[in-house]
Amino acid sequence: MTAIKPKLRTVNVTRYVTPLREGGSLPAIAEADDDFLYVLKFRGAGQGPKALIAELIGGEIARTLGFKIPELVFVNLDEAFGRTEPDEEIQDLLKFSVGLNLGLHYLSGAITFDPTVTLVDDLLSSQIVWLDALLTNVDRTVRNTNMLIWHNELWLIDHGAALYFHHSMDKWEEQAKRPFIQIKDHVLLSHASELETFDEHFRKILNPQSILNIVSLIPDDWLTETSFGSADKQRNIYADFLNSRIANSKIFVKEAQNARSLLI
Repeated sequence: MTAIKPKLRTVNVTRYVTPLREGGSLPAIAEADDDFLYVLKFRGAGQGPKALIAELIGGEIARTLGFKIPELVFVNLDEAFGRTEPDEEIQDLLKFSVGLNLGLHYLSGAITFDPTVTLVDDLLSSQIVWLDALLTNVDRTVRNTNMLIWHNELWLIDHGAALYFHHSMDKWEEQAKRPFIQIKDHVLLSHASELETFDEHFRKILNPQSILNIVSLIPDDWLTETSFGSADKQRNIYADFLNSRIANSKIFVKEAQNARSLLI
């Protein structure tokens, strides 16, 4: 199977529309020079560029596996935007985010997924749980599902909390083979009865070339762990982590199955 190399467009912010006060990251809705609205994730927020890296890798892996994901784009933010913002917190955020940020196409009219209202079948639930166990995504819980219903279809958003290994990258080899115990809190775990069905299939899709294509998208100036070497060396750590985790997927699949057995 030939891996299709993903491409991201680059747009420029023309209008800051409104902040989305969710947690401490303060994403915002912004308009770009292509006349589309985007949910803008700032490099100057919270966990900095690492959240953008996780968002980028998580989103493009999900897209490669066939999930519905809003288009991701690189977003240039000019220093002029911070000068006229009256809110000091937002002003500081804009000032520290000058340069390249990340945007998700704004799904106008989408509603937050509510598991008490919308039933996700066992097949799709299993696919999403597998994805989040691979990515070590702690942020797909009942409290915060990070899924939207748009045009009667389920869309995945917000992968910035995934790949938490990169907050202590010196232990990446060990962390790549760890079970993901937080999967017990996944909003779709109780319906994920077909994990083994998709394990082999997804492992074939996420071959080393497809992973390399995705991590190669990471901009140099987001790769700030200079103690680990050049930007290319840091990209290689992400690729090696993901390839190791995929090769050892039985570990996180078994953990998810064990956690599910306690729910049913």
